[in-house]
Amino acid sequence: MHEKSHPKKLLIAVDGNAILHRAWHALPPLTDRNGRVVNAVYGFLSLLFRVVKDYAPSHLVVTFDRPGKTFRHDAYEEYKATRVKQPDELYAQIPILEEVLATLAIPVFGVEGAEADDVLGTLSRLGEKTAGLTTYILTGDLDTLQLVSPKTKVLTLKKGVSEELVRMISTEK
Repeated sequence: MHEKSHPKKLLIAVDGNAILHRAWHALPPLTDRNGRVVNAVYGFLSLLFRVVKDYAPSHLVVTFDRPGKTFRHDAYEEYKATRVKQPDELYAQIPILEEVLATLAIPVFGVEGAEADDVLGTLSRLGEKTAGLTTYILTGDLDTLQLVSPKTKVLTLKKGVSEELVRMISTEK
């Protein structure tokens, strides 16, 4: 449990791609009864349930990148040109995870032409301005640090998905 109390009006916004990717690399291959690889789904949900238990958010959302180019690709042709494509078994777990999240009534957001980071930033600012929410962004992608503000903090992990959340990055001293 965390020593510090957390805001009652708290949005936890999860960077779905970053956490799923981290879980994929942290856990050995696991399969369901149909033979589908589900290790990343298992790791993602284990972490999500722990975060919900520890932080008790009033609001919870998950964001995902959508297939295709983004406005960044239009602005810079070489954007992510050197990024290594991950195995199909990882990408095949996204629809499985989205189905589980829908069953749990957890909203999933993704916007064609934008990245999950853009959606995270939009949700955190909208929550702050329209609903008075504080946002904790759960991610493994430190590019998200550019979103930190007095009302937006970033939760990151030391390694894998089984470690405690080791730091909350905020503007507070």
